[in-house]
Amino acid sequence: MTGTRTRVLVEMALSIGLAWVLARFAVFRMPNGGTISLNMLPLFVFALRRGLKPGLAAGALYGLLDLTVDPYIFNWAQVLLDYPLAYMMIGAAGALSPLWRRAVERGTMGRAVWTVAVPAIVLGSVLRFAMHFWSGVVFFASFAGDQPVWLYSAVYNLSYVGPSLLLCAAAAVAVLPTLEKAVPAR
Repeated sequence: MTGTRTRVLVEMALSIGLAWVLARFAVFRMPNGGTISLNMLPLFVFALRRGLKPGLAAGALYGLLDLTVDPYIFNWAQVLLDYPLAYMMIGAAGALSPLWRRAVERGTMGRAVWTVAVPAIVLGSVLRFAMHFWSGVVFFASFAGDQPVWLYSAVYNLSYVGPSLLLCAAAAVAVLPTLEKAVPAR
């Protein structure tokens, strides 16, 4: 195993661990699953620093950890949508990693936070929302009452994914430039 692979694996483990700790300090917990917290932030940062594949892997592993520690399960297929697949989508932010790396190398990190990192966080959050949305449409229809199930699922899941997106974007603006200066990704 090369030094770089070891560094990536250690950074992945630290990101997953920090995400888990941040999830324990949720701003708000929804009654039927979902939290408003900063738990996505370490996964976004890792994906931006290390790329798509490691980002997807870290997200899926975090989803499995969350499943074992804090599950809210009605159906076996919902297990996949709400846990490993939903959190794996956060790693999609890694698709913008090459743009982030170029900006860091050029020294335009401040601008890159707004033009690369924030859009990456939006991308990962929207894809995570999509997984939770479909889970809500398929498995949580009984909670919708008289309203259309797609509307119930959209409103419910946006009520925690949206604020979490905003918290993570605001924190990323402060964290990313400092982290890249202190511990540059090699």
